[in-house]
Amino acid sequence: MKKKKIIIVVSDYYTDLSIRITENIIKIIKTKYIFKIIKVPGAFEIPVTISRKIKNFDAAIAVGCIIKGKTPHFDHIARASIDGIMRVSLDNKKPIGNCILTCLSKKQALERINKGAEAAKAVISILSK
Repeated sequence: MKKKKIIIVVSDYYTDLSIRITENIIKIIKTKYIFKIIKVPGAFEIPVTISRKIKNFDAAIAVGCIIKGKTPHFDHIARASIDGIMRVSLDNKKPIGNCILTCLSKKQALERINKGAEAAKAVISILSK
């Protein structure tokens, strides 16, 4: 049976967090799936990047972190990124695991570093149906 392909689109904005999240994803998928990692500047760029590449893959996983600051920018970027990912998933009828952490602090993000593994498991679950 042919191995399924997963694209992992990673926001580089909080590089230290993204690396750790991505490592957790790779541990889950490395033996049974072919994967490619593409880095983008921030969470806002994730949906369009997945949209441009998804036709060549069976699924995708979005990786990033948005930490709330003192302005409403957090709310706009979080909503646009998550809505964009869902739209791409539905339009292409392919699963996209969402591991864009939306946190109030870096400490909170570190406490959620294993969410990448959860996103990978969710994608695997849908691919196996």
